Amino acid sequence: MNRTTLKDVADHVGVSAKTVSNVVNGTGWVSPELQERVREALVSLGYRPNAAARQLRSGRSGMVAVALPELSQPYFAELASELVRAAQDRSITVLINQTNGDRDSERRLSDGVGLPVMDGLILSALALNADDLAHRLDTTPLVLLGEHIGQSPFPHVTVDNTLAARAATDHLIARGRKRIAAIGAQVEGPNETSMLRLAGYREALTAAGLPLDDDLVMTVEAFHRSDGASAANRLLDSGVGFDAVFAFNDLLALGAMHALAERGVHVPADVAVIGFDDIDEGRYSTPTLTSVSPDKAAIARIALDLVLEPGPAIETSIPFKIIKRASA
Repeated sequence: MNRTTLKDVADHVGVSAKTVSNVVNGTGWVSPELQERVREALVSLGYRPNAAARQLRSGRSGMVAVALPELSQPYFAELASELVRAAQDRSITVLINQTNGDRDSERRLSDGVGLPVMDGLILSALALNADDLAHRLDTTPLVLLGEHIGQSPFPHVTVDNTLAARAATDHLIARGRKRIAAIGAQVEGPNETSMLRLAGYREALTAAGLPLDDDLVMTVEAFHRSDGASAANRLLDSGVGFDAVFAFNDLLALGAMHALAERGVHVPADVAVIGFDDIDEGRYSTPTLTSVSPDKAAIARIALDLVLEPGPAIETSIPFKIIKRASA
C-alpha cells in the first residue's frame, strides 16, 4: 500500500503542496478555514509525518519529547527536572517543549509536527479535546499528564485532585478553622483541575458539617502569584470573615500570603494557609508554606515507563501527602 504524500493531500484539497506543508509544519500563513480543510484531508487520506515512518524503520531514537504548559511555573519546572533525571537513569535524552496551554501548539506536538524522530511524547495538555486525540496524525507513543481529555485512548498519569483537595481542607478543619476560603476557582478556559479541587474542598466542608459559603470562593484567571494576591485582597475588601485559605496551587498561596501580610493579617495566627504542589519556594517563604505534595518523582518515573513500553490506556493515580510547615 503506497504511503500518502503531501502532494496527494494537496491534489485532494486543490491547493499547492507548499500550502499543505505549511499546515503540517505550522509555518507560513494559511487561513483558518483552509487549515481545517487540509487537516480533514490529512486525516481522511491517512497521512503520517515522515518522522513517524523513519522511527518505525529505524527503531528507538533514544529521545523522548516532553510538552508542558508553562516552564516559568515552578511546579512544571520541577516536574521537567524530575523527568530529565529519570530519563538520564534510562540513558534517554529529553526534548522539552512549552505549549502555553495553547490548543494549536498542543495539537501540533501531539501530531509530531516540528519534532525529530522520538520514542515517545509526554504531554501535559490543557486545551486539547478528545476529538483532537482521536484524529492524531502521529503514531509515536503518547502519555498524558494532568487534566483529563474525555475518553482518551492513551495512558494518563495524574493526581486525584478531589481527594487531595479534600485532604488539604481537612487539614485546616483539624486545626479548628471553620471559615475556610478557597482561592482558585475558574469559570473560563481549561479548568478541570480547578473544578476537581473545588469539589474536594466542598466535600470536606460538607463532611465536617460546615456551611458552603460562595462568598468564600474566589475566582482567578490563572494560577499565578498575582492572582492569589488579588483574590486575597478581594476577600479582605468584601468584609467576609475567614480564618483559613485553601489555595489551589502554591503560587496562589504565596500571593495570598503576601497580600495578607501587607494588610496586617498574620499567618497562621489570624488566617491559616495551605497550598498545593509543594514547590521548593514554599520551603523558604515567610512563614514556610504547608502544601499538598504530589510525588513528582513518581510522575516522572511512571510516565517514562509508560511511554517507553506502551500498553493499555490505563489511568495511574499518583500518591500525595500533606507537608506540614508554619503556615497551617
